[in-house]
Amino acid sequence: MIKIYHNPRCRKSREGLEYLEKSGAEFEMVRYLEEVPTKEELTTLIGYLGISPEELVRKNETIWKEQYKGKSLSDAEIIEAMVQNPKLIERPIIVKENKAVVGRPADKISILLD
Repeated sequence: MIKIYHNPRCRKSREGLEYLEKSGAEFEMVRYLEEVPTKEELTTLIGYLGISPEELVRKNETIWKEQYKGKSLSDAEIIEAMVQNPKLIERPIIVKENKAVVGRPADKISILLD
């Protein structure tokens, strides 16, 4: 089953959702601002994405600039920052089995639909 971590207020996230809907694939939607991923879930997602925790952070968010930018943070501290402030999580994240992509642009999702 495919899962999309979605923020309905984000245009890119809505585009990713629309891409999945048009594909006809069955999927589960997680509104991650309401159902905040745990540290363990985020760690797993980051592993599936094959990136560092910092690469999943939306660095233009005010909270990042005001509280975290320029600080030397461990991976665990960055993950904790995303758990405490889920707006910092890049979106949308689409997961299928043990693979994931950030659906920006939406056509990157096609990698998971084969």
